[in-house]
Amino acid sequence: MQCLVTLRHSLAILVLGVAIAFGAAPAGASEPVGIVVYQSDFGLKDGAVSAMRGVARTVDRDLLLENLTHEIPPFNIWEGAYRLNTTAPYWPPGTVFVSVVDPGVGTDRKSVVLLTKSGHYFVSPDNGTLTLVADTLGIEAVREIDESRYRLPGSEASYTFHGRDVYSYAAAHIASGTATFEQIGPLLEPNVFHLDYQAADLRGDSVAGTIPILDVQYGNVWTNIDRATFAKLGVELGTPIAVRIYEGETLVYDAKIPFVSTFGDVPQDDPLAYLNSVNNLSFAINWGDFAGTHGVSSGPEWRVEVGKP
Repeated sequence: MQCLVTLRHSLAILVLGVAIAFGAAPAGASEPVGIVVYQSDFGLKDGAVSAMRGVARTVDRDLLLENLTHEIPPFNIWEGAYRLNTTAPYWPPGTVFVSVVDPGVGTDRKSVVLLTKSGHYFVSPDNGTLTLVADTLGIEAVREIDESRYRLPGSEASYTFHGRDVYSYAAAHIASGTATFEQIGPLLEPNVFHLDYQAADLRGDSVAGTIPILDVQYGNVWTNIDRATFAKLGVELGTPIAVRIYEGETLVYDAKIPFVSTFGDVPQDDPLAYLNSVNNLSFAINWGDFAGTHGVSSGPEWRVEVGKP
């Protein structure tokens, strides 16, 4: 039975992936494909993540359950928004994402399901987590979860674990097809709570952006300056660029570093600029920690300017 389940999911992903590769969304692309992907700020030290997955199994034991990350820094809604946005496009249409970075759990903030124009579903508190996927993938529709129908039975007195009691339960019903998107709750206006952020832009002979995230495992600094915007500077591989990094109005880093394809293009312990795996300009030290070495962090207050020397 397990082999058949695995085969079913593998074939679904293969068919959808082939259709996407050829530039056409398959018919019924927004139909759920039995996949739920989780992210949270829970960590893995206790059973919270396992409890969410267990709830999904009570709805449908054949669901494919995957983790995006559970290492979002506590209460960091912005990082949750960024991780969703950089990962979701690589999953097939019909995938259901559950994101639980929810410092307002139990309050009157809305619990919603966003269906994007790309055919992905996002189950989350409407607290800014959906900012970037809404902007990038487009809003098809937004519904508020009807907790009188789509809440784990017996959890009505619980106010602090909506990830388990509401989001995972509702997501599993959508992913399994036991509830349609239309049944999940009332239709809302086609917008979500939006976090303010600065998009990358060309300013004269330089490009300005922000540092939304760090590649924390290695200390690399990821900016929101995309390939197309950076290309407007006309910088060639192997040539230096001028980099200034600010925290607020305080200049933290000011240097010229080479723009290269990958880490090994510079000597060990040397800095470099490169386009990362999501095609955004980034800074690193080959075999080193750029962020730690230079005291750089991430968030809306961290700005970057790059240009030709």
